[in-house]
Amino acid sequence: MTAREFFDEELNSLQNQLSELCRFAQHALERSLNAFETQDIQASQDIIDNDDKADLLYEEIIDYAILIITKQQPVATDLRKIIMTIRIATDFERVADFAVNIAKSTIRLGKKADPSMKKALTNLHRMYEISNRMLVDGLKSFIEVDMQLAKQVAEMDDEVDNLYGETIRELFQLNQKHPENIQYVTQLLFICRYLERTADHITNVAENTVYLVKGKHLDLNE
Repeated sequence: MTAREFFDEELNSLQNQLSELCRFAQHALERSLNAFETQDIQASQDIIDNDDKADLLYEEIIDYAILIITKQQPVATDLRKIIMTIRIATDFERVADFAVNIAKSTIRLGKKADPSMKKALTNLHRMYEISNRMLVDGLKSFIEVDMQLAKQVAEMDDEVDNLYGETIRELFQLNQKHPENIQYVTQLLFICRYLERTADHITNVAENTVYLVKGKHLDLNE
C-alpha cells in the first residue's frame, strides 16, 4: 500500500466515524420527537441517559483527526477536509444535544396538549421531518462533495425558518387565549427553538461542503 493509499484509508475511516455520529444524532432526534408526541417519559429519560455516547463519538473523531494531522501533515484540500470534518462533528454533536433538550421538555410537560395546540404540533412535526432530511442530505453532500445538494440543504432551512416563525406566532396567540396553558406553551416554544437550531447546524454542514470545494466561506442563507 502506497503512502497516499494509506492516507486515503485513514480519511475514509474518519468519515465513517463522522457518519456514525450523524446516525446517532439522527436516531436521537427521531426518538425524542416520538417520545414527545406520545408523551413517553421513560423513552425521554433513556435519551438523556444515553447522551454520553454522542460525546464519546465526538471525542473519538477529534482524537483521530489530530492523529492524522500529526502523522501525515496534510496540506490544501486534504487538510481542509479534516478540519471541516471536525467542524461538522461539532454540529452533529449539537444536534444530539438538542434531542436531549427535547426529551427534557417532554418530561417537564407530562401531559397531552389540548385540541387548540393541533396546528403548532403539526408544524413541529413538519420541522422535524425537514431537519431529518437535512441531516441525511447534509452528510451526503459532504461525503460526496456535492455542491448542488449542499445548496438544496440550505434551501430546506428556509422552510424550517418559515415554520418556526409561524409556530412562534401561533403559540403566542394561544397563550393569550389560554393563559392557564403557559407552562405547556413555554415548553413547545423551547422545542420549536431546538428544531430551528438543529436546521441551522445542518446548514453549517452544507456551508462546510462549499468551503471544502471553494476554499472560502459562503453564507448559503443569504
